[in-house]
Amino acid sequence: MSWELSKKDFKNYIRLEKSLSENSVEAYLRDVNQFESFLLLNNSEKDIPNVSLKDIQDFLSYITELGMSERSQARITSGLKAFFNFLILDNVISENPADLIDAPKIGRKLPVVLSLKEIDDLQNAIDLSSNEGHRNKAIIETLYSCGLRVSELIGLEITNLHFNDSYIKVIGKGNKERLVPISNKAIKEITFYVEGYRNHMGNIQPDSENILFLNRRGKKLTRVMIFTIVKRLAEKVGLIKNISPHTFRHSFATHLVEGGADLRVVQEMLGHESIITTEIYTHLDRDYLHETIMMHHPRS
Repeated sequence: MSWELSKKDFKNYIRLEKSLSENSVEAYLRDVNQFESFLLLNNSEKDIPNVSLKDIQDFLSYITELGMSERSQARITSGLKAFFNFLILDNVISENPADLIDAPKIGRKLPVVLSLKEIDDLQNAIDLSSNEGHRNKAIIETLYSCGLRVSELIGLEITNLHFNDSYIKVIGKGNKERLVPISNKAIKEITFYVEGYRNHMGNIQPDSENILFLNRRGKKLTRVMIFTIVKRLAEKVGLIKNISPHTFRHSFATHLVEGGADLRVVQEMLGHESIITTEIYTHLDRDYLHETIMMHHPRS
């Protein structure tokens, strides 16, 4: 089987059967393409069944010499293993040549977290006299109050807002739905935006009629636009921390855990597949940790 056909089948498999997001699908295919390009670069036009453990080891040594981070190396290793595992299922090969490869050990980097005051400062810096002012304020509040991913925010639909019951329905990774409680403040900011601006837009595009947050041309916002809004606000208030839209999700989760929320509840709210992913938010400050232990420990 040719590389092109194998990659096409692999793409369909991880998209349809594994229900991976488009970003994840593209990342997996990029990893396989890099490996194939490396083989061609070294005049090794191998058929897939002839790929060996040494070929993969040489490739990983090559990307290490290029200065690729350990995190990227670990992701590429995972992508290649997934590709060859699929080929076993597809009866193209009988053994995975990447099985004996160990991914680089990477330390968990603690996420940047904003305080409630810093979040308020960012919102207060928004010019509410501009056409997009209330929209941007609602975006920041929704990112934080609901702990949404950027993709979930830009895809948020009006018909999935259930304000009377104080929750929203979110379409997360792999097209999985989850219900997320929404705060009164977020409801207020979204209502200001919808009633004061969105309802008066006369240029909403047909494919964006049900999308909550729109640009001035009446179309769905892009991920880049959300990043730009956040970065400009951070510059405006002189925030030293390096933040992104995902920082509000980190802050949301951290504040919940610090407030005593059960980790399983936070996992459900964030839409994490594994509790291990959620456990990173247990990086509590020493004072809080000490206070909790002293309050509940039987020897205290």
